[in-house]
Amino acid sequence: MHKLERLLRPKSIAVFGGAQAAAVVAQSIKMGFAGEIWPVHPTKDEVAGRKAYRSVADLPDAPDAAFVGVNRHLTIEVVKALAERGAGGAVCFAAGFLETEAYDDDGERLQAELVAAAGQMPIIGPNCYGLINYADGALLWPDQHGGIRLPEGAKGVAIITQSSNIAINMTMQKRGLPIAFLMTAGNQAQTGLSEMALGLIEDERVTSLGLHIEAFDSVAGFERLAARARELKKPIIAMKVGRSEQARQATVSHTASLAGSDAASGAFLRRLGIARVDSIPAFIEALKLLHVTGPLPGYRLSSMSCSGGEASVMADSAEGRWVNFPELTSKHRAHVKSTLGPLVAVANPLDYHTFIWNNEPAMTATFTAMVSGGFDLNMLVLDFPRPDRCSVTDWWATLRAFESALKTNKAHGAIVSSLPENLPEEYTAELMARGMVPLFGISEAMDAAGAAAFIGWAWAEPQAQSIDTTAAGAARGDHVTPDEAEAKERLIKAGLPVPKGERAANAVEAVISSMALGFPVALKALGVTHKSEVGAVRLSLKDAESVSTAAHDLLPLGTGLYVERMVRDGVAELIVGFTRDPMFGAVMTLGTGGVLVELLRDSVTLMLPATRDDIEAALRRLKLFPLLEGYRGRPKSDVAAAIEAIAGIADFVQKNAGDIEELDINPLIVCAEGKGAWIADALLVLGDKKNV
Repeated sequence: MHKLERLLRPKSIAVFGGAQAAAVVAQSIKMGFAGEIWPVHPTKDEVAGRKAYRSVADLPDAPDAAFVGVNRHLTIEVVKALAERGAGGAVCFAAGFLETEAYDDDGERLQAELVAAAGQMPIIGPNCYGLINYADGALLWPDQHGGIRLPEGAKGVAIITQSSNIAINMTMQKRGLPIAFLMTAGNQAQTGLSEMALGLIEDERVTSLGLHIEAFDSVAGFERLAARARELKKPIIAMKVGRSEQARQATVSHTASLAGSDAASGAFLRRLGIARVDSIPAFIEALKLLHVTGPLPGYRLSSMSCSGGEASVMADSAEGRWVNFPELTSKHRAHVKSTLGPLVAVANPLDYHTFIWNNEPAMTATFTAMVSGGFDLNMLVLDFPRPDRCSVTDWWATLRAFESALKTNKAHGAIVSSLPENLPEEYTAELMARGMVPLFGISEAMDAAGAAAFIGWAWAEPQAQSIDTTAAGAARGDHVTPDEAEAKERLIKAGLPVPKGERAANAVEAVISSMALGFPVALKALGVTHKSEVGAVRLSLKDAESVSTAAHDLLPLGTGLYVERMVRDGVAELIVGFTRDPMFGAVMTLGTGGVLVELLRDSVTLMLPATRDDIEAALRRLKLFPLLEGYRGRPKSDVAAAIEAIAGIADFVQKNAGDIEELDINPLIVCAEGKGAWIADALLVLGDKKNV
């Protein structure tokens, strides 16, 4: 039994406090909770019509769940008494704990005392509204809400949010999302969001899980959650806030400008097979789709509407997304065409025109022909008329035709309204019962389809290894940045592909070194972080005179010179970078390299360890990748060598994870097939003045 079992699915509830506690009692009674409700109050004989008790000791038995709605100091006393009595768990409503540390010195101390008082008894919060169990009618919730009791034998989704107000708003939705459980996480003083989620997905009445995340409580906890969700076939959607967060401070590399904590969070969720959405409407629509269909097996969509305008909007909405509307095969097109008149151009998205509107047999034939194409999700664009001014009779003929088409082909289907308000809530339950997911808004429908398809793809892949968090922790302030010559010496010792190079103290040594290396060469000023920005590098120097002239120009800019053999036959430039993330450890960024890194921002973030397949998949997600494959007749690059080099660099970082703060390989020059990939520049930042 999960440690939150009694708290999440209680048979008895104890309630402490004043107005908020009375609301908890009233809400549970209103929702039809069949268990015991025991208010506790020092002076009142009853609360909301239920007998009140004076203390924890006076209760008839140890409660399964408790709502503690008293001040922060008294909360600690009540929690201690509940733990000693053997209660199943408690929701701590009071604020004034760790969230106030910026202006209240007592907050951190009181939160530590609260956790100590709870001991082994689970607590949720503090500083949270608590839990609504719509499946059993148990509400540890001090405010109004917009949800309804889940019918006997029915299923719904579970939602956990770190914002009580967002939680309330989600209960007020009119989009037809059936909710089985809703929880708020608060400060997560003892029980983290991932542990709450593990408790919820074990319930057979939960089909899928939605998480609103401000911060991850535990890398290992989320890995356990994702693994269990996959076992139970219960998909997870996440809305992770913080996308606008600035890149971490105290960084010097190009990588750091690309790999802020939000990029790392996105890579973490992707690795776990948890789909990420960016808005509350998309969050709700994705949960609704997953509740009905589960993960989609692929990204292929079909769309049907009786308007060319709607067909165009649907087509445009898929642009730039993974979900797409594939062209119909000639055979499939002919099949659909045979059900329509000569004036209809058959395509996907399909505008079937109004010629067959309200002709149920004709619409059934067309829809059945279209859906027969084996699409992963079939969409019917249908906005309902206002029932207060218009008739909706004709619309049900269309719905019946679509339902028949889906059943005939054993296919997934969704009704998509272009405007959210044009799909009345009172129709949603019947639509879902008929196997048609009501999706509100075209953009949100695309978000939902993309999320469901991503999970389907992720679950078809082998489960990723656990993340290496060896380098996790705050960045250390005492940094050392070896110059490029020293950084490359370290990389060469690790067996990585670095062009031959030598230090030079003056122009004469630079000329001698260049002659030994062989022309053409590159000449760089050492001790300069971003050389191109200050003109501290000269490329393709072909003779001693040009090296001497360049050396005299560069010497005043740095602490010495570095001469290096030029890399020839370069096809493309990549950036391969690593930063230390306080939660995830060393995080790798791959992207289009060179001097326009921040401007182009064509990058992908990966967690470590990363397999060669992971690296190849990441490269293929770059806009640059067609260039690596020989875009428009250009030479193909040595992609295999690039993957091998990147894997080697990642291995170097992992082996030295405790010392490396940042590593910036920019560029990694990928040459033509068979000619390798070479580390042309390297910026290494070490912490605590340790040696790698």
